[in-house]
Amino acid sequence: MEPMKPMEPMAPMKPMKPMAAPDESWWPSGLSKPSSSGAQNGVRYAFFPDQHRLAVEQDGQVTQYDTGRRQITGASQAQGSGAGALRFATQDGDIELASLKQVH
Repeated sequence: MEPMKPMEPMAPMKPMKPMAAPDESWWPSGLSKPSSSGAQNGVRYAFFPDQHRLAVEQDGQVTQYDTGRRQITGASQAQGSGAGALRFATQDGDIELASLKQVH
């Protein structure tokens, strides 16, 4: 039996590149940091209490809604139904996206 040959030294590791921060700012500029946000079935939402705005993105298009005095704390969606079936939890109970006024 032949004796084992010595292992070759390991090459020095190259420094790791820093990870890119995920782009969380898909919403329009001018809106502050959202207090709640989420995504499901290709639809994203973010709520901005300081501006009373809700941003909803579907199919790459972002639409803003005026939430008035409502505080959005969460969302639910009928499976596979798109943004039209979005419901949002507020301090007064659930509301439908269609009940909010769209702003431009």
